[in-house]
Amino acid sequence: MILPEIGQPVSFLQKILYFDYWLFIKINQEWISPFFDRVFLFLREPDIWIPFYLFLLVFVTLNFARRGLWWASFLGLTAILSDQISSNLMKRLVFRLRPCQDPQWVESIRVLAKYCPISSSFTSSHACNHFALATFLFLTLGITSRWWALAFVWAFLISYAQVYVGVHYPGDVFSGALLGCGIGYFTSRLFLKLFGSFPLPTYNHGHA
Repeated sequence: MILPEIGQPVSFLQKILYFDYWLFIKINQEWISPFFDRVFLFLREPDIWIPFYLFLLVFVTLNFARRGLWWASFLGLTAILSDQISSNLMKRLVFRLRPCQDPQWVESIRVLAKYCPISSSFTSSHACNHFALATFLFLTLGITSRWWALAFVWAFLISYAQVYVGVHYPGDVFSGALLGCGIGYFTSRLFLKLFGSFPLPTYNHGHA
């Protein structure tokens, strides 16, 4: 990474890029441990989340019948939109070399991922996809339980893992997360407009 000389003027965009590089070094090379190496590699595996997706489909279908089926369709729409916009639109509009492909990092970077894609680093599709789904989940199911807010923790950990293993810069992840939240907001608003919100949970406390 080429830093500016002392006294050399630095633009606002350059400041953002330098901070992005600094934070990448911290996450990828300093804030590390063998335990985190295993955890973040594990979180990146898509197969481990299949039971969670199946739970969502069963939970919503059993509790909300036909509306639940429409909800599942919109969840799929959210995933498709976020992937297509991030992977086929943003990556074509803005090409940024991934850290694991950049010669300037070859001697210092820790690449823990099984492979390093050659596609653009901007934006992170993992971040976009998972924050889109988290936003959709929270805005459509949040009324049934406050625990759905944990979907954002899930999205954050998976997104953070992309930087930790060396395939994205923090700025790619942050931008992907913002884009995903916007997509999830759009699809959730559309679903709620067409089908309304799910009913509030009722509890039978018995009689005194």
